[in-house]
Amino acid sequence: MGTEIIKLDPDQLADAGLSCIAEAVRQGRVIAYPTDTFYGLGCDPFNEAAVERLFAIKQRERDKPILLIISDPTLVVWLTSERNERFKRLSQHFWPGPLTLVLRASERLPSLLTGETGTIGIRLPDHELCRRIVSAAGGVLTGTSANLTGQPSVATAEGVLSQLGESLNLIVDGGPTPGGAPSTVLDLTQDPPWLIREGAVSRRALEEVERFLL
Repeated sequence: MGTEIIKLDPDQLADAGLSCIAEAVRQGRVIAYPTDTFYGLGCDPFNEAAVERLFAIKQRERDKPILLIISDPTLVVWLTSERNERFKRLSQHFWPGPLTLVLRASERLPSLLTGETGTIGIRLPDHELCRRIVSAAGGVLTGTSANLTGQPSVATAEGVLSQLGESLNLIVDGGPTPGGAPSTVLDLTQDPPWLIREGAVSRRALEEVERFLL
């Protein structure tokens, strides 16, 4: 069975297309979809078989956590075991946007998803189509980049298909994504916070809100 491609116009979102995407996720399939940086790989984070398949598609080591993309910031409470004032300040300032914040994971999240670290990276993208897709699929999807581990991230549906072939069930073609730098990843479980990856949000921008970073 080949990879299905659904084209969605960001300016004219069809409920039928979103319903098909949501059904694919409910059935445990792995999809590729556009975000505010690159295309991401999405599946139901609570379906361990789907997460296993995602790891296989990316050829990713099992000790590497998978970040989550949410459609609404209120979902953070459900996905994490604790938040702090730093999280409140940073999320209010940079969300929606390309900043992934790492927090203590809720025990309801599969350990495979967290890479046995007990932490989870979460972000709210500045991309309406992405948020609509995630909302239709239940409010939360995995959001790791849609590429093979070690290969460049891709900003088009064609690029996803070229790199991942027919290992995917579904590609949501929402047009080219901004590309450029990936999301910045900041670990708030450390004191001071640890800048794991400087990406689209610079260290300087972060330090204007949260002064002390590792």
